[in-house]
Amino acid sequence: MRDFDQVKWKTWQFGRKMRREPTVAEKLLWHKIRARQLGVKFRRQHALGDFIVDFVSLERMLIIEIDGPTHAEPEQIAYDARRSESLESKGFRLVRFTNQQVKESMEYVLDTILEKLEAK
Repeated sequence: MRDFDQVKWKTWQFGRKMRREPTVAEKLLWHKIRARQLGVKFRRQHALGDFIVDFVSLERMLIIEIDGPTHAEPEQIAYDARRSESLESKGFRLVRFTNQQVKESMEYVLDTILEKLEAK
């Protein structure tokens, strides 16, 4: 197997593992956005190049990320910024929520996602 194929395979395997072991916030949000409940199809833990995104609507080019406490650490903030820049350079729009927002303010989260979907 070529190096590229091995990277792609490892990324796919990691995404598969993450789909089997979602966080509480990911489970809660997935329950609300799956099966076209917001009018578009979302995929969860989907590989985009070398990255795995929490949720993505490919038809609307919208990525939803759910961030836990580690995303507040300086190194993770820098990584997330580079990752976001790379994904945005491919035409994707990103929206980020914290675990706490998903758990405590689902209406706000869904309203924000709907706004982003309508903005195209």
